[in-house]
Amino acid sequence: MSDPRGVGTVTVELNHTLAELLARLCVELETDDVTGVLSRALGLLEMVQHTRRHGGRLCFVNDRGDIADVVF
Repeated sequence: MSDPRGVGTVTVELNHTLAELLARLCVELETDDVTGVLSRALGLLEMVQHTRRHGGRLCFVNDRGDIADVVF
C-alpha cells in the first residue's frame, strides 16, 4: 500500500490464496469489478468493527431463521 489516507490510487499485492479467493468471489458475484468486490468486503469488515465498538453484534440470518454472528 502506498497511500493509506485514500487520496490517490493504491496498489495492493495479493498472495496466491487471496488472489484465488478474490477471483472466486468475482465469479460468484458475476462481476469483473475487482475493486468493487474488495470495497464491499472491506465495508463489511468496517461495519462489524463499528458495531462491536458500540457494544453490538452483527449477524447473518438465513432463510430458516438460523443466526450466525459475524466474527473477525
